[in-house]
Amino acid sequence: MSFQAYLDNAEKQTGITPRGFLDLAAGKKLTKAGEIVAWLKADHGLGHGHATAIARLVTKGPEYVAEHHAGGVLHLDGLAARK
Repeated sequence: MSFQAYLDNAEKQTGITPRGFLDLAAGKKLTKAGEIVAWLKADHGLGHGHATAIARLVTKGPEYVAEHHAGGVLHLDGLAARK
């Protein structure tokens, strides 16, 4: 599964876009991968893989993830923004 697919599936499960998760994590002042994964599992019902992908997005930043995991292209504004 591609990195973008993890983000898209997390959005389908929760209704929250990748950018929304970035904003929520920032609002909670979450910066460590383990605490982000735990929060996503507990509060949003995500599985470990999806939570880990979002945690990487939060901790490494969208630019890093786009470059290293998504072939330079990363969609953060949700599925509806791509239609």
